Amino acid sequence: MKILVLKSSGNKKGSSNLLADEFIRSAKESGHEITEYDVIRSDIRPCLGCNHCGMSGPCVQKDDYENKLKGMIRETDMLVFVMPVYYFNWPAQLKAAIDRFYSFTGELARMHKKTALIAVAWDNSDSVFDVVKACYKRICEYMNFMDQGMVIGKGCGTPEMTRRSRYMNEAYELGKKM
Repeated sequence: MKILVLKSSGNKKGSSNLLADEFIRSAKESGHEITEYDVIRSDIRPCLGCNHCGMSGPCVQKDDYENKLKGMIRETDMLVFVMPVYYFNWPAQLKAAIDRFYSFTGELARMHKKTALIAVAWDNSDSVFDVVKACYKRICEYMNFMDQGMVIGKGCGTPEMTRRSRYMNEAYELGKKM
C-alpha cells in the first residue's frame, strides 16, 4: 500500500513527528511504501472559494498544492494527518491543504482512501482534542475516507515527554496494522 504522511509541525524533531516516525517505521517493516510531505515548509495557499475549479478542475492557484501535492494524493492509497494541536484545532497549513480538496472533491471521494490521524498536545485533557477529532471524523464521512485509527497524544508537550509516553507504542502499532 502507498501511504502519504502529511506532517504539519514547525518543529521537525517535535512530538507529532516523533509519533509519525514510529508509524512510518512499522508501516515500512510491514512492507508499505511511505512518502512524507511537510505542509509547513510548502507553498500551500488557502482556498479562495472562487469555484473556478468547479470542484473537479484545476485550481487557479499555481502553488505546491496544485503543482505537486494534489498529484501525490491521487497516487496514494492512504493519507495520514500528523499534527500538533494549536489552540484546540488543526494547524492552519494542514487545514489549508485539506480545504484544497475542494478542487477534486468528487474524484477524491470516489477513491475511498484509507486515513489515520496522529495528533499531540501539551495538555493532557480529552477536551483539547474535541474539535480535532470531530473535524477528522466529519472529513472522513464527507470524503468517503476509511478511518484506520487515531493516536491522540495527550501530555506530549516536549519530545522527551512523548518518548516516555505510551503513544510511541500506539503509533508503532497503528503503522503495523496497516
